[in-house]
Amino acid sequence: NIPKLVPGWTKPIVIGRHAHGDQYKATDFRVPGEGTVTMTYVPKDGSKPIEMKVADFTGSGVVMGMYNFDESIRNFARATMNYSLQRNYPLFLSTKNTILKAYDGRFKDLFEEVFNQEFKEQFDKAGLTYEHRLIDDMVACMLRWEGGYVWACKNYDGDVQSDIVAQGFGSLGLMTSVLATPDGRVLESEAAHGTVTRHYRDHQAGKKTSTNPIASIFAWTRGLEHRGKLDNTPAVIDFARKVERVCVEAVEAGEMTKDLSLLVGGNSAPWQTTEEFLETLDRRLQKTMA
Repeated sequence: NIPKLVPGWTKPIVIGRHAHGDQYKATDFRVPGEGTVTMTYVPKDGSKPIEMKVADFTGSGVVMGMYNFDESIRNFARATMNYSLQRNYPLFLSTKNTILKAYDGRFKDLFEEVFNQEFKEQFDKAGLTYEHRLIDDMVACMLRWEGGYVWACKNYDGDVQSDIVAQGFGSLGLMTSVLATPDGRVLESEAAHGTVTRHYRDHQAGKKTSTNPIASIFAWTRGLEHRGKLDNTPAVIDFARKVERVCVEAVEAGEMTKDLSLLVGGNSAPWQTTEEFLETLDRRLQKTMA
């Protein structure tokens, strides 16, 4: 019942973000004036260096050098492919390999290598597919499709597209976020949104706040569910899923914090304070567990 900016999205969209390298580990600087910028690779074995000219500057400007490691890309491929199998969703990788033939082309080649050598049989058995698409084509498809897939993105693309997906579904406060190792065994779960400093200052001043706790709750439940899978304790998994269902059912019943009520009915819609909403969830959970 939370209005979607993209009403055609009826299934989850999972963004797999490669949390290493690219712009986030780049070296960038301002070029002060006329001159030439080069990049040099110096082999550790003492063989001949490779030097590439980046640009001839006729005046001041900016320049950036960024990188990634083959093994990190392979591990990212394994992480997203394992997650696709866990969720039973097809997998897409997006790059701009037509422009960045070496850089993005390496992502495409290594994903194909890992898929064919390690995952193709499992995907075929599960009836799932893996496909590479250009980033601009994938963005267009995302808006047309109903969801129900894992989208593997390079670092910056994942940073941007995850926020677009969250807003397209209605609210950043309803998105889950997990950091997973390539084998899928170690998982860190967190709230996808940032901090709410303004609400905290109001709380310190003794004022009532209406802060949405759902993403924080789901961070805990996703961690608990994963713990249950590792330990083979179905009761823990069942509890985590019941807590999540209670959150969803409360919102669907019209019991929600102010951020969501504004989306549903504008300024006139009823909403609950943080404490009231937590009490609502507690009451519903006790009823569910009884």
